[in-house]
Amino acid sequence: MAKNILIVDDSESIREVVGLALRSEGYNVTVGVDGADGLRLLLETPNINLIVSDLNMPNMDGIQFLKEVRKIDKYKYLPILILTTESQEQKKMEAKNAGATGWIIKPFVKEKLLAVVKKVIR
Repeated sequence: MAKNILIVDDSESIREVVGLALRSEGYNVTVGVDGADGLRLLLETPNINLIVSDLNMPNMDGIQFLKEVRKIDKYKYLPILILTTESQEQKKMEAKNAGATGWIIKPFVKEKLLAVVKKVIR
């Protein structure tokens, strides 16, 4: 049975590229345009197995999104990968403390993204 991945990013091009990469490996993909939309989709979509989220987004940024996801018992331990242009150690620690599982810097290499996804997805 295919795994379900939620992509949350305000960049349409990133949503498309990541979505294509994941779909090419047989994953089901749902996309949200910001943290608020991602949270709504998470609550409406059964059985999400992984979230790939941007850090800098309007309405609800990635850190707040992480915190909100971790408040939901069902998703307390869900793998969440941050896909961002940010490379500052302080931001990485902030995301980790909020509940991020891993960190991938944009622009990303498709093979590396897929390898990380395969490693963390349940």
